[in-house]
Amino acid sequence: MTLDEIENGILVDSAKIEKIKKLDSIVFDCDGVLIDVSNSYDLAIKKTVDFIIKEMAQVNESGLVTTNMIEGFKATGGFNDEIDVAYALILSVIAAKKKNESFSKFVFKVIDNADQTGIKSVEKYLDATNVDVSNIRKKLAYPGKKFQNPLSSIFDEIFYGSELYTQLYQRKPQFFDGLGLIENDVVLLNKDIVKSLHERFDKKIAIVTGRGLLSTKHSLKDLFNEFDLNNSRFLEDESREMAKPNPQSLISVIKGMNGNNSLYVGDSMEDCIMARKANESGIPSIFCGVYGTSKDQEAKKSLFESNNADIVVKSIDLIPKTLNLVGA
Repeated sequence: MTLDEIENGILVDSAKIEKIKKLDSIVFDCDGVLIDVSNSYDLAIKKTVDFIIKEMAQVNESGLVTTNMIEGFKATGGFNDEIDVAYALILSVIAAKKKNESFSKFVFKVIDNADQTGIKSVEKYLDATNVDVSNIRKKLAYPGKKFQNPLSSIFDEIFYGSELYTQLYQRKPQFFDGLGLIENDVVLLNKDIVKSLHERFDKKIAIVTGRGLLSTKHSLKDLFNEFDLNNSRFLEDESREMAKPNPQSLISVIKGMNGNNSLYVGDSMEDCIMARKANESGIPSIFCGVYGTSKDQEAKKSLFESNNADIVVKSIDLIPKTLNLVGA
């Protein structure tokens, strides 16, 4: 595969030009694509880890988690769920303490041994190192059912805040009060981009995101209604088995829109794998990787290039331009 840089911030697989020209529908991931979550979801991971290691493991340290660690887990293809990332980081903190190793070094050993199976691969690696983290695993009871594991509740309360958490779950938060970090979301989509997309794809514009419907709507506001919501999927509201990179959500969305050739736009390896699996199942689709919201943009760009993304762009505002440049 050859990715040609057709303009600054835009790379395209030259072998896919004809397929790109035939695109008739487009599906977006939300976090890192439509919304910059570096000060919302990513910060919620960091604060959740700080809270739990202090309150449940008596580790009186804070600020241990870096964005590079979060992105490291996400790059493995098994951590689309932010709470999964928090769980892996918590186990890594406890394991490093028990082994008397530097967490900042040990966690990257864990990341290097993680894969598409996500938290299972982390648990397997820690078991193989003969470090006992059973006590914190028992306390967290994760993944478990909602409200039966404290990790999910703590994370959601930090992220959503009191009002939205109560609206979403019809119960009051137990650990935190006040505004949630979701208010730090920065919407990257705008009306000009939406107008260009509608001109190109008409109404065949949808969302497949790990978020729930309520939080997606809360952050996108009026722009939320610009999507085909009947044919969008909000995976936080569905069973864990539907999580990315399971392609069934994307397949159902493309079929629902009567798409014949679809573009899925995401920012993670789970997104790339999901689009590839959908295409391999007989649902023609290609993948566009967005790297501009990453802390290490060059590393994310290289990740997509090395994993055969069909299109790579710095930001979603370049998508209409990309399609124009290839004559689509």
